[in-house]
Amino acid sequence: MTDVDIAALLDGAALVLILLGALLCVTAAIGLVRFRDVPSRLHAATKPQVLGVILICGAIALSLRSWAVVAFLVPIVLIQLAASPLAAQMVGRQAYRNRTMNRDDLAVDELADAEIETSRPETGADPG
Repeated sequence: MTDVDIAALLDGAALVLILLGALLCVTAAIGLVRFRDVPSRLHAATKPQVLGVILICGAIALSLRSWAVVAFLVPIVLIQLAASPLAAQMVGRQAYRNRTMNRDDLAVDELADAEIETSRPETGADPG
C-alpha cells in the first residue's frame, strides 16, 4: 500500500467515525426531547452523547494526523468522561429530592433510608 492509499483509508475511517458520532449526538438530542421522565432523559443525555463526542474526537485525530491534535483532544475526552456522569448524578439526585420523578419506576431506591433519617426532627435527647 502506498502513502496515498493509507491516507485515503484513514480519511474514510474518519468519515465513518464522524458520521457515527454525529448520529449518536442527534440520538441524544432526540432522546432529551422525546423521553418523558428524568432517568430516561439522563440516560439519553449522557451515554450516546459521550460516545458520540469520543468518536468525533477520534475522527478529528485520524483526519489531521498530528500528535499535537491528539494531545489537545485527550483532555477534551477525559473532561467529557468525568463531567457528563457527574452532571447526570446531580440532576438525578435533585429530581429525586424535588419529587419530580416517579419513584414507583425505580427498581432499587437506595436513597429512601437516607431521606427518612434526614427528615426526622432532632429531639435533643441523647439516645445512649
